[in-house]
Amino acid sequence: MTRSYMDEASLQAGSALRLAVAALGGHLSRYEPLPALIADHDDIEALLQNPGDPAFRRVANDYLREINGLLESSDIYVMTPDGNTIAASNYDQPATFVGQNFHYRPYFQDAIAGKQARFYALGTTSLKRGYYFSSPVEVAGKILGVIVFKVDIDSIETSWRGGEYKIFVADPEGIIFMTGSPEWLYTGILPLDADRLSRTQASRRYAEAHLRPLPVSETVYHGQHLMSIASDGASREYLRLSQYMSEADWTVNVLLDTASVRAQARTTLIAILLFICLAGLGGAVLWQRRARVVERLRLQEETQVELERRVEERTADLARVNEQIELEVAERRLTEQELRKTQADLIQAGKLAGLGQMSAALSHEFNQPLAAAKTYADSASLLIDRGRVPEAQDNVRRISGLIDRMASISRHLRNFARKPNEKLGPVLLSDVIADTLEIVTPRLKAADAQLVLLLEEQGLAVQAGPVRLQQVLVNIVSNAADAVEGLENRKILLSAGRTDGRIVISVRDHGPGVPAAIAERIFDPFFTTKGVGKGLGLGLSISYNIIKDFDGDLTVGNHLDGGAVFRIVLAPADNVQEAAE
Repeated sequence: MTRSYMDEASLQAGSALRLAVAALGGHLSRYEPLPALIADHDDIEALLQNPGDPAFRRVANDYLREINGLLESSDIYVMTPDGNTIAASNYDQPATFVGQNFHYRPYFQDAIAGKQARFYALGTTSLKRGYYFSSPVEVAGKILGVIVFKVDIDSIETSWRGGEYKIFVADPEGIIFMTGSPEWLYTGILPLDADRLSRTQASRRYAEAHLRPLPVSETVYHGQHLMSIASDGASREYLRLSQYMSEADWTVNVLLDTASVRAQARTTLIAILLFICLAGLGGAVLWQRRARVVERLRLQEETQVELERRVEERTADLARVNEQIELEVAERRLTEQELRKTQADLIQAGKLAGLGQMSAALSHEFNQPLAAAKTYADSASLLIDRGRVPEAQDNVRRISGLIDRMASISRHLRNFARKPNEKLGPVLLSDVIADTLEIVTPRLKAADAQLVLLLEEQGLAVQAGPVRLQQVLVNIVSNAADAVEGLENRKILLSAGRTDGRIVISVRDHGPGVPAAIAERIFDPFFTTKGVGKGLGLGLSISYNIIKDFDGDLTVGNHLDGGAVFRIVLAPADNVQEAAE
């Protein structure tokens, strides 16, 4: 039974193997004649006849870059007989091949000997995999150099990912060079003994890539090759089909997980056994029915009485269970209400703790306009005494503006401190960010930090509560100010835009970042890296729960260039106009 399913699966995998081989062969064959054609170009021949002439190099570089763009290849470059690269399509790139020596590559050695050559390898300069075609540049019967054409193979490899079959390409040493499973790349399905490693390192086929064995074992089941691969303490069995491509000197392999095949075989076998059992049971029932009709009628009556008794018992049991479940549901609802109340109290405690931490900065924020207002008032009094009424009126208007600013700061602080009782609805991000700035500006000034805003489009709106969303942003921006305080780069970037149908708000600082051990616990309640008295350790935990209440997500990570990045992902609002109002 299993053998027939294996044979059927082998036919299907064979079709996938033929398609993979055809795709690879077709992708490579379209580029094979191109190096010889480029080698005959006048600019290439002129360069190799005058390798030291800057004008010829410039013309050849421009020509190679133009051809590379038209053919959508990876790189094209020209080498002299000693292996030095004197022109390349990437001559103006940081990782240019110009000046590099590739005499150790087999494709150069074969081409300088007068042969067309192929080679696949990991680039030692670009560290990108590719397939190389090379051709000698011959002028008047003399080989003046080599033209090399590199083809990118990532597009084919990408098409192998996520399918029913696992496809990989191995070189003659058994090292996997292409695969739809990135974790298998540069692993060996054959033992990596000294001879294999020596041959591989001689050509530097894989540059400095770390080669490691793939834990595999192979068996044969009725003519089918099975391969078991160990990973994460478990082993998976695959049906393996292979085909050698002589022109490329590699082997294409297709793996099909045998778990589904064996499951189908077991299911079919169980179905057959069940059918046989049911057929035998049916025959026995018919035979007994003819012999014991009267006895069965009596047994049916007794069975009916027993069934009714059991139904009554089960009904009573179910009634008791339902009553117990209702009590548990009531207890859980009460517990949930208590948890929500506790969470709200913790949110309020965190906000009040944050307000306490900002008190010194807020005192400066209020004292400054108060001192200015007193100065303007004294000045206005003197101006009035001297009859300079217009100038005194201007001072009064300035005093009014300072009072409006202090009122604005006070209003935002009251909104921040109060317990929110709001429903979710459309919220305009620009308004929330403006309110956030009113609150965090003193903290930013205290840390001497600069907040840079970057909104990809105007009118971005999310489904949230404005006060609670403002509280989350205040907490994250304040943490960013703490992270950059005292550093050379104190810039904080707050950006927002659309990604995959969601609104993403990012806050990035240039601080020391978030260590991996802390990142796993940073959203836990009462976890804090600040000193005693500088925080309750509730801010990020509360912020995380607030965003979850909005059906969103809050994550933290480290930027590639340094610093921490907090990402808030929320659903976009359906009614933007309502949010704007």
